[in-house]
Amino acid sequence: MARTATRRPTPRRRIDLALQGGGSHGAFTWGVLDRLLEEEWLEIAGVSGTSAGAMNAVALAAGLMEGGRVGAQAALRRFWEKVADASPFAPLAGLFGAGNPWLRPWITPWHRVAQALGSQFSPYQLNPLNLNPLRDILERTIDFDRVRGCHRTQLFIAATHVATGELRVFQQNELTADMVLASACLPLLFQAVEIDGEAYWDGGYAGNPTLMPLISDTDADDLLLVPINPSRRESVPTQASDILDRTNEVTFNASLLKELRTIALIKELLDDVGRPDACYRRPLFRRIDDLRLHRLDADAALSPFGAWSKLQTGRGLLLELHRIGRQAADDWLLAHGKDIGLRSTCQLPPTHSG
Repeated sequence: MARTATRRPTPRRRIDLALQGGGSHGAFTWGVLDRLLEEEWLEIAGVSGTSAGAMNAVALAAGLMEGGRVGAQAALRRFWEKVADASPFAPLAGLFGAGNPWLRPWITPWHRVAQALGSQFSPYQLNPLNLNPLRDILERTIDFDRVRGCHRTQLFIAATHVATGELRVFQQNELTADMVLASACLPLLFQAVEIDGEAYWDGGYAGNPTLMPLISDTDADDLLLVPINPSRRESVPTQASDILDRTNEVTFNASLLKELRTIALIKELLDDVGRPDACYRRPLFRRIDDLRLHRLDADAALSPFGAWSKLQTGRGLLLELHRIGRQAADDWLLAHGKDIGLRSTCQLPPTHSG
């Protein structure tokens, strides 16, 4: 149960959400959103999402239009339950609970087999029909007309343009299931998603998630980052599979770290030069100067779930991640809810390394 200490009366506060991608660990973000939606004083002005974060974002928007906060909670649950139903381990999950470590000896070998096949064969060879269960789940659970017409929040969905490697941000008024699939297209698992004659891969390579659209295009000065890829692991991986898992985590955090450092540099320069009129007249500089940044740190909560679990979608695992996400959001609201609208609660990274 959520603690009543986090409840507060008016005035309402507006906040942007930046939702990172990370496979089935997006169910942690589902739990975070489920808890935040219970706070009537907290309005979600905009959402930037990548991969699983993009799927949470469109479920949120469609649900808000269908039935407000309760509708959004129902839409998120409906989406993740369909993901669980599509799991190849659903029968085992029903018997034993997919979050149970007893299942890992059964699941992990299949994860390793998938890695081995992916290193030798492309999805164009392994999956020539380009079958993707996520397409059916999105089309059955998300009303994209409601997403495009949502006036309760703004969405920004990130993908990576294959030809140039550049970030492509899909705007809310154009969003389709293909654009969300592009944001979640891991190139060793799925064929590139073609949109308007251009091929796209997972947005995590270029913006995981991207922050600038939230800063420049919404009216909220508070931004809550919800990461699900551990920024730090204490042990050094020594097995080939563990090294690959950690390099993937580093890769999918790199674009976010770069964007945070850019924001830190602009803030630092504005402080150093005293906000000269020539620069400060630029709206983006003013928005960055006013930005209050928050981070719902998931490292401790998610570190026990290794990278092996990101491709596992058993119901027990997803529900456990949802529970942990709700608890993490509850803890964050208790500690920092009073700071929204007043001050940042996390530090930007240093503008230089070393």
